[in-house]
Amino acid sequence: MSQTLTTSTPPADASRIAPTVRRRLAALLYEALILFGVVFVAGYLFSTLTQQRNGLTHHNLLAAWIGLVVGVYFVWFWTHSGQTLPMKTWRLRVVAADGAPLSTGRAIARYVLAWLWFLPPLALHPLLGLRLPQTLAIAGIWFVLWAATGRFDPQRRFLHDRLAGTRVIAVAR
Repeated sequence: MSQTLTTSTPPADASRIAPTVRRRLAALLYEALILFGVVFVAGYLFSTLTQQRNGLTHHNLLAAWIGLVVGVYFVWFWTHSGQTLPMKTWRLRVVAADGAPLSTGRAIARYVLAWLWFLPPLALHPLLGLRLPQTLAIAGIWFVLWAATGRFDPQRRFLHDRLAGTRVIAVAR
């Protein structure tokens, strides 16, 4: 009897494949469209329930409310299916670093750390008295640098995923 030896490597485990940065950023853009509706409804509810007549009235409370609503949106989806609608569309799932489903604590940590994409350059605006074009330029540079953390990471994890102990994986069709 003869035995056939194969020298090819076995296919990579589909649950371990990291999606490209481009694919994740496309999902982020789609997510922004969904969040527009979520934020609109949250803002409408806040304005109605507080009888807000002026946009500057309670603006800090409104910002906290919207942050809470968006946080609940992400944490709920990440802990129940690992995917928001845009993530399902782009076949992405967020899991713990070991591949397990996310716990509520880890999902909250990921949400809070994901704000590092936006808050540092926005915080510079009032602190340094920058004009809007300068702030937008700094935010654009920051966004590119942050995206590069996923591009050059060996596991293609963004910095907030590495810090939160999570990763985004590609989902097979």
